[in-house]
Amino acid sequence: MENTYEPLSGSRSSIRGLQKTVIEGIGRTIIGGRILPGEFLPTEPEIGASYNVSRTSVREAMRVLSAKGLVEIRQKIGTRVQEVENWNIFDSDILRWHQEEGRGDEVMLDLIEIRQILEPAAAKLAASRANMDQHRSLKLAIQTMQEELDNPEGFAKADLDFHLAVYAASQNSFLLQFGSVVGDFLRRVFMIQQQALRGRDALELDVQLHNEVYEAINRGDGQLASETMLTVVLEGKNSLIKALKTNTGAADSSRRGE
Repeated sequence: MENTYEPLSGSRSSIRGLQKTVIEGIGRTIIGGRILPGEFLPTEPEIGASYNVSRTSVREAMRVLSAKGLVEIRQKIGTRVQEVENWNIFDSDILRWHQEEGRGDEVMLDLIEIRQILEPAAAKLAASRANMDQHRSLKLAIQTMQEELDNPEGFAKADLDFHLAVYAASQNSFLLQFGSVVGDFLRRVFMIQQQALRGRDALELDVQLHNEVYEAINRGDGQLASETMLTVVLEGKNSLIKALKTNTGAADSSRRGE
């Protein structure tokens, strides 16, 4: 098979650093579709030679990729790329690799569909379960969003903090874990959504809508908290779709030299 994976330069300062270089290179190659499900990776000696690492480092890297569901290690046969349904889609590296390989749009939209189900439920639970510290965290996130209107990164972080605080206030361990797993990727989603919220007024309306979720939680009105949170998620979905279309159009124009 043709050697299609792309070695990445990496630190030689430690064995772990060398393993990470292999993990990153082959992981991105798989996510990027340069080696397809069902195909076998090159042999350990071939990978080791390409990355200039030991076979031990290659084996450890393959174990990590196997734990992520990307590959299946078959003794005396080789290492094969797993079918997509076996990939751990919530793995933070896999989410990041989708984005870095230009395949993040579909994953971002899939994530929003999951949030449409989970976040209204989390808000409803939070209305009856949130403790004083969690109420303060929600209020602080809203205040920070308002303060960071002119700082896209700060605004996105505060936005993420609010949604994570809702998961925490639900006091449901599965919802809390979901928020922790997708947090980094979700922050990227919020950054992209902001591209469609042009102008300070649009951002202020976004803050107001988040505050309405908080006020419903604060009053203990679970139904209203759920309904308003669904509106927040759907508004974000509309902004994301608009931003992605804008970015796609700009990329197409760039390729055409316009």
